[in-house]
Amino acid sequence: MKILVTGGTGYIGSHTVVELLTEGHEVTILDNLSNSDERVVDRIEAITKVRPGFVNGDIRDKETLDRIFTDTAYDAVIHFAGLKAVGESVQKPLMYYENNIAGTLNLLKSMGENGCKNIIFSSSATVYGTPAFVPITEECPKGTCTNPYGWTKSMIEQIMTDLYISDNEWNVVLLRYFNPIGAHESGTIGENPNGIPNNLMPYVTQVAVGRLKELGVFGNDYNTHDGTGVRDYIHVVDLAIGHVKALSKLQAGSGLSIYNLGTGQGYSVLDIVKNFEEATGVKIPYVIKPRRPGDIDECYADPSKAEKELGWKAERGIREMCADSWRWQKNNPNGYDD
Repeated sequence: MKILVTGGTGYIGSHTVVELLTEGHEVTILDNLSNSDERVVDRIEAITKVRPGFVNGDIRDKETLDRIFTDTAYDAVIHFAGLKAVGESVQKPLMYYENNIAGTLNLLKSMGENGCKNIIFSSSATVYGTPAFVPITEECPKGTCTNPYGWTKSMIEQIMTDLYISDNEWNVVLLRYFNPIGAHESGTIGENPNGIPNNLMPYVTQVAVGRLKELGVFGNDYNTHDGTGVRDYIHVVDLAIGHVKALSKLQAGSGLSIYNLGTGQGYSVLDIVKNFEEATGVKIPYVIKPRRPGDIDECYADPSKAEKELGWKAERGIREMCADSWRWQKNNPNGYDD
């Protein structure tokens, strides 16, 4: 299939492009490089021996989108492009709504106008808010999101749902990610956040490599086995493979489908620290800090629907996630600037 991957030089996007190329798909990346690096394209080629197409462009630019879809008849779009820092979204909500939602509206318009009506959307478990129950199935009601980033994911899901209801020629797969960590086993591509990391694992690896002094653990009085928040951490390569599996659902004319992509296993912040230390032999100093507003006790998936309908299941364990994260950071202590 010919696949357009928006945001394809980002963390999850780049790993998905690797898996798509490995499976023989023809891939073009569209990315404005606002939170990624064009050198990722070279590294994808080094891993796969195939160079994906690349367009430096923004999903808010309808003219660029129209040109892309006019020039090539794409079979499907995998849509990752979007701003994703929770804290920044609270400080700059209009920027997040304009980029994530307005950009997605442009993308869907261009797709429809050019006869490409197959899309996989990069959504998030944040749409569940404080979940009504755990483990979380796809039948769990969407909740009240705690930040503008989460609301953009929830709103885009609704937009795509309404689009499908209005026109059943569309095939839409909404993939709700839990907490991706890890990196490609080669250590060639991985998570490379701008500035201070927002997520746990890149913070841990930057402490391990000496870029940061210590890990801040936000709260140790949650209703969990050790008092720290529990999340479902999934290896980014397993997550990427989930997108390849979802393509087969699109090809079959899926209509509208929703899948949780997680392991079904919850790990606390201190579990991650312990497993990282045991997998790498590197000690991670940490300090307990006050809770952050909006954080919940625990959140983990019931991923059985994806296994049943897509034939997908997370295969990589927590030690492998930690070891691969460290290999990436150790090989690239300054990210793609090395």
